[in-house]
Amino acid sequence: MDGPLGSFEQSDFTADGESRVIYRTGSGPAVIVMSEIPGITPKVAEFGQRVADAGFTAVLPHLFGEDGRGASGGYVFSSLSRACISREFTLMAQGRTSPIISWLRALAKEEHTRCGGPGVGAVGMCFTGGFALGMMVDDVVVAPVLSQPSLPFPLTKSLRRDVGLAPADLQRVRERAEAGTCVLGLRFTGDKLSPPERFAHLRELLGDAFVGVELDSAPGNPHGHRKAAHSVLTEDLDDRPGTPTRAALDQVLAFFQERLVG
Repeated sequence: MDGPLGSFEQSDFTADGESRVIYRTGSGPAVIVMSEIPGITPKVAEFGQRVADAGFTAVLPHLFGEDGRGASGGYVFSSLSRACISREFTLMAQGRTSPIISWLRALAKEEHTRCGGPGVGAVGMCFTGGFALGMMVDDVVVAPVLSQPSLPFPLTKSLRRDVGLAPADLQRVRERAEAGTCVLGLRFTGDKLSPPERFAHLRELLGDAFVGVELDSAPGNPHGHRKAAHSVLTEDLDDRPGTPTRAALDQVLAFFQERLVG
Protein backbone atom coordinates (compact mmCIF):
# COMPACT_ATOMS: atom_id res chain seq x y z
CA MET A 1 0.00 0.00 0.00
CA ASP A 2 1.31 3.47 -0.89
CA GLY A 3 0.95 6.72 1.03
CA PRO A 4 1.01 7.26 4.81
CA LEU A 5 0.28 3.58 5.45
CA GLY A 6 2.88 2.30 2.99
CA SER A 7 5.03 0.74 5.72
CA PHE A 8 2.07 -1.10 7.26
CA GLU A 9 0.89 -4.62 6.46
CA GLN A 10 -2.82 -4.81 5.72
CA SER A 11 -5.07 -7.69 6.77
CA ASP A 12 -8.60 -8.38 8.00
CA PHE A 13 -9.85 -9.28 11.45
CA THR A 14 -13.30 -10.67 12.17
CA ALA A 15 -15.11 -10.78 15.52
CA ASP A 16 -18.74 -10.53 16.60
CA GLY A 17 -19.70 -11.13 12.97
CA GLU A 18 -17.91 -7.93 11.87
CA SER A 19 -14.83 -7.92 9.62
CA ARG A 20 -12.59 -4.85 9.52
CA VAL A 21 -9.29 -3.94 7.90
CA ILE A 22 -6.33 -3.56 10.24
CA TYR A 23 -2.86 -2.15 9.60
CA ARG A 24 0.14 -3.53 11.43
CA THR A 25 3.81 -2.56 11.64
CA GLY A 26 6.72 -3.21 13.98
CA SER A 27 7.47 -6.04 16.38
CA GLY A 28 7.17 -6.68 20.09
CA PRO A 29 4.11 -6.42 22.36
CA ALA A 30 1.03 -5.08 20.63
CA VAL A 31 -0.41 -1.59 21.00
CA ILE A 32 -3.88 -1.01 19.54
CA VAL A 33 -4.03 2.53 18.11
CA MET A 34 -7.60 3.76 17.63
CA SER A 35 -7.91 6.75 15.34
CA GLU A 36 -9.72 9.97 16.05
CA ILE A 37 -12.29 11.53 13.73
CA PRO A 38 -12.02 11.65 10.73
CA GLY A 39 -10.05 8.36 10.55
CA ILE A 40 -6.53 7.01 10.09
CA THR A 41 -5.00 10.27 8.86
CA PRO A 42 -1.29 10.68 8.01
CA LYS A 43 -0.78 12.07 11.54
CA VAL A 44 -2.40 9.00 13.12
CA ALA A 45 -0.27 6.73 10.91
CA GLU A 46 2.80 8.72 11.95
CA PHE A 47 1.96 8.18 15.61
CA GLY A 48 1.53 4.47 14.92
CA GLN A 49 4.97 4.40 13.34
CA ARG A 50 6.42 6.13 16.41
CA VAL A 51 4.92 3.38 18.56
CA ALA A 52 6.49 0.75 16.30
CA ASP A 53 9.86 2.51 16.33
CA ALA A 54 9.75 2.41 20.14
CA GLY A 55 9.75 -1.39 20.06
CA PHE A 56 6.11 -2.41 19.74
CA THR A 57 3.72 -3.84 17.18
CA ALA A 58 1.40 -0.98 16.25
CA VAL A 59 -2.06 -2.20 15.22
CA LEU A 60 -4.40 0.34 13.62
CA PRO A 61 -7.97 -0.89 13.02
CA HIS A 62 -10.19 0.83 10.49
CA LEU A 63 -13.13 2.25 12.47
CA PHE A 64 -14.38 5.06 10.19
CA GLY A 65 -13.27 7.40 7.43
CA GLU A 66 -10.92 6.83 4.48
CA ASP A 67 -7.63 5.27 5.51
CA GLY A 68 -4.64 7.48 4.77
CA ARG A 69 -6.62 10.60 3.86
CA GLY A 70 -5.52 13.89 5.41
CA ALA A 71 -7.78 15.81 7.75
CA SER A 72 -9.83 18.75 6.48
CA GLY A 73 -12.91 20.57 7.71
CA GLY A 74 -15.29 18.98 5.22
CA TYR A 75 -13.83 15.51 5.69
CA VAL A 76 -14.09 15.78 9.49
CA PHE A 77 -17.75 16.79 9.21
CA SER A 78 -18.67 14.00 6.79
CA SER A 79 -16.84 11.33 8.79
CA LEU A 80 -18.42 12.53 12.03
CA SER A 81 -21.86 12.52 10.44
CA ARG A 82 -21.48 8.90 9.36
CA ALA A 83 -20.14 7.85 12.76
CA CYS A 84 -23.03 9.58 14.51
CA ILE A 85 -25.62 7.39 12.79
CA SER A 86 -23.69 4.19 13.45
CA ARG A 87 -25.07 1.96 16.17
CA GLU A 88 -21.53 0.93 17.13
CA PHE A 89 -20.83 4.20 18.95
CA THR A 90 -22.64 5.53 22.01
CA LEU A 91 -22.57 9.29 21.58
CA MET A 92 -24.93 10.95 24.05
CA ALA A 93 -26.15 8.25 26.44
CA GLN A 94 -25.00 8.22 30.04
CA GLY A 95 -23.63 5.03 31.58
CA ARG A 96 -23.41 2.98 28.37
CA THR A 97 -20.51 1.17 26.71
CA SER A 98 -20.12 1.61 22.95
CA PRO A 99 -20.78 -1.74 21.19
CA ILE A 100 -17.58 -1.42 19.10
CA ILE A 101 -15.54 -1.96 22.28
CA SER A 102 -16.48 -5.66 22.26
CA TRP A 103 -14.86 -6.01 18.84
CA LEU A 104 -11.79 -4.11 20.02
CA ARG A 105 -11.42 -6.41 23.04
CA ALA A 106 -11.42 -9.40 20.71
CA LEU A 107 -8.75 -7.73 18.58
CA ALA A 108 -6.61 -7.11 21.66
CA LYS A 109 -6.83 -10.77 22.67
CA GLU A 110 -5.87 -11.87 19.15
CA GLU A 111 -2.89 -9.51 19.02
CA HIS A 112 -1.71 -10.62 22.45
CA THR A 113 -1.70 -14.22 21.24
CA ARG A 114 0.16 -13.16 18.11
CA CYS A 115 2.71 -10.81 19.68
CA GLY A 116 3.18 -12.17 23.20
CA GLY A 117 4.42 -10.12 26.12
CA PRO A 118 2.69 -9.40 29.44
CA GLY A 119 -0.29 -7.80 27.74
CA VAL A 120 -1.47 -5.24 25.22
CA GLY A 121 -1.42 -1.45 25.13
CA ALA A 122 -4.33 0.60 23.81
CA VAL A 123 -4.59 4.27 22.93
CA GLY A 124 -7.80 5.99 21.91
CA MET A 125 -8.09 9.56 20.63
CA CYS A 126 -11.04 11.96 20.72
CA PHE A 127 -14.07 9.96 19.50
CA THR A 128 -12.29 6.74 20.53
CA GLY A 129 -10.49 8.27 23.52
CA GLY A 130 -12.47 6.39 26.14
CA PHE A 131 -12.44 3.07 24.29
CA ALA A 132 -9.10 2.12 25.85
CA LEU A 133 -10.80 2.36 29.26
CA GLY A 134 -13.56 0.00 28.09
CA MET A 135 -10.98 -2.45 26.72
CA MET A 136 -9.42 -2.54 30.19
CA VAL A 137 -12.31 -4.77 31.27
CA ASP A 138 -10.16 -7.63 29.93
CA ASP A 139 -6.97 -8.52 31.81
CA VAL A 140 -5.02 -8.59 28.54
CA VAL A 141 -5.08 -4.76 28.29
CA VAL A 142 -2.44 -3.54 30.71
CA ALA A 143 -1.51 -0.11 29.32
CA PRO A 144 -4.61 1.98 28.48
CA VAL A 145 -4.14 5.57 27.24
CA LEU A 146 -7.04 8.02 26.91
CA SER A 147 -6.11 10.95 24.67
CA GLN A 148 -8.73 13.74 24.74
CA PRO A 149 -11.67 11.33 25.42
CA SER A 150 -14.77 12.99 23.96
CA LEU A 151 -17.60 10.46 24.28
CA PRO A 152 -20.26 10.78 25.37
CA PHE A 153 -20.49 14.28 23.92
CA PRO A 154 -20.41 16.69 26.90
CA LEU A 155 -23.77 18.37 26.27
CA THR A 156 -24.99 18.35 29.88
CA LYS A 157 -23.41 18.56 33.33
CA SER A 158 -23.79 14.83 33.91
CA LEU A 159 -22.42 13.93 30.47
CA ARG A 160 -19.35 16.09 31.07
CA ARG A 161 -18.43 13.72 33.92
CA ASP A 162 -19.47 10.50 32.24
CA VAL A 163 -16.67 8.17 31.10
CA GLY A 164 -18.70 6.18 28.58
CA LEU A 165 -19.03 2.83 30.36
CA ALA A 166 -21.91 0.73 31.61
CA PRO A 167 -21.94 0.26 35.41
CA ALA A 168 -20.69 -3.36 35.27
CA ASP A 169 -17.80 -2.42 32.99
CA LEU A 170 -16.94 0.56 35.16
CA GLN A 171 -16.88 -1.62 38.26
CA ARG A 172 -14.49 -4.02 36.54
CA VAL A 173 -12.21 -1.11 35.56
CA ARG A 174 -12.16 0.07 39.17
CA GLU A 175 -11.23 -3.44 40.34
CA ARG A 176 -8.35 -3.59 37.89
CA ALA A 177 -7.15 -0.15 38.96
CA GLU A 178 -7.22 -1.24 42.59
CA ALA A 179 -5.17 -4.29 41.58
CA GLY A 180 -2.46 -2.08 40.07
CA THR A 181 -3.36 -1.31 36.45
CA CYS A 182 -2.65 2.34 35.65
CA VAL A 183 -4.54 4.57 33.21
CA LEU A 184 -2.90 7.51 31.43
CA GLY A 185 -5.04 10.42 30.22
CA LEU A 186 -4.14 13.43 28.05
CA ARG A 187 -6.05 16.63 27.26
CA PHE A 188 -5.61 20.35 26.61
CA THR A 189 -7.00 22.55 29.36
CA GLY A 190 -9.24 24.52 26.98
CA ASP A 191 -10.67 21.50 25.16
CA LYS A 192 -14.45 21.67 25.38
CA LEU A 193 -14.90 18.28 23.72
CA SER A 194 -12.86 16.61 26.45
CA PRO A 195 -13.94 18.56 29.54
CA PRO A 196 -12.04 18.82 32.82
CA GLU A 197 -14.97 17.27 34.72
CA ARG A 198 -14.30 13.97 32.95
CA PHE A 199 -10.72 13.83 34.19
CA ALA A 200 -11.84 14.90 37.67
CA HIS A 201 -14.34 12.03 37.70
CA LEU A 202 -11.66 9.57 36.57
CA ARG A 203 -9.51 10.70 39.49
CA GLU A 204 -12.42 10.12 41.85
CA LEU A 205 -13.09 6.67 40.41
CA LEU A 206 -9.51 5.39 40.04
CA GLY A 207 -7.50 7.41 42.54
CA ASP A 208 -3.76 7.34 42.02
CA ALA A 209 -4.19 4.73 39.27
CA PHE A 210 -5.28 7.55 36.95
CA VAL A 211 -2.51 9.83 35.73
CA GLY A 212 -4.09 12.85 34.05
CA VAL A 213 -1.82 15.07 31.94
CA GLU A 214 -3.44 18.44 31.15
CA LEU A 215 -1.60 20.76 28.78
CA ASP A 216 -2.08 24.52 29.09
CA SER A 217 -3.98 25.93 26.11
CA ALA A 218 -5.30 29.07 27.81
CA PRO A 219 -4.97 32.34 25.87
CA GLY A 220 -1.40 33.59 26.08
CA ASN A 221 -0.01 30.22 27.19
CA PRO A 222 3.81 30.18 26.95
CA HIS A 223 3.96 27.39 24.37
CA GLY A 224 1.62 28.88 21.80
CA HIS A 225 -1.04 26.17 21.92
CA ARG A 226 -4.15 27.43 20.18
CA LYS A 227 -7.25 27.94 22.30
CA ALA A 228 -9.08 25.17 20.42
CA ALA A 229 -6.17 22.70 20.66
CA HIS A 230 -7.54 19.16 20.84
CA SER A 231 -5.37 16.39 19.36
CA VAL A 232 -2.44 15.96 21.75
CA LEU A 233 -0.63 13.18 19.85
CA THR A 234 -1.45 14.11 16.25
CA GLU A 235 -2.75 17.34 14.71
CA ASP A 236 -1.75 19.61 17.63
CA LEU A 237 1.56 17.87 18.36
CA ASP A 238 4.56 20.19 18.45
CA ASP A 239 7.28 17.60 18.05
CA ARG A 240 10.19 19.80 19.10
CA PRO A 241 12.06 18.48 22.15
CA GLY A 242 11.08 20.31 25.31
CA THR A 243 7.54 21.20 24.25
CA PRO A 244 4.62 19.97 26.40
CA THR A 245 3.13 17.90 23.59
CA ARG A 246 6.44 16.21 22.84
CA ALA A 247 6.79 15.49 26.56
CA ALA A 248 3.30 13.97 26.52
CA LEU A 249 4.20 11.79 23.54
CA ASP A 250 7.38 10.64 25.27
CA GLN A 251 5.36 9.90 28.41
CA VAL A 252 2.97 7.69 26.42
CA LEU A 253 5.85 5.72 24.89
CA ALA A 254 7.53 5.39 28.31
CA PHE A 255 4.22 4.17 29.74
CA PHE A 256 4.08 1.42 27.13
CA GLN A 257 7.72 0.57 27.82
CA GLU A 258 7.08 0.28 31.56
CA ARG A 259 3.87 -1.73 31.32
CA LEU A 260 4.63 -3.93 28.31
CA VAL A 261 8.37 -4.50 28.62
CA GLY A 262 9.34 -3.63 32.19
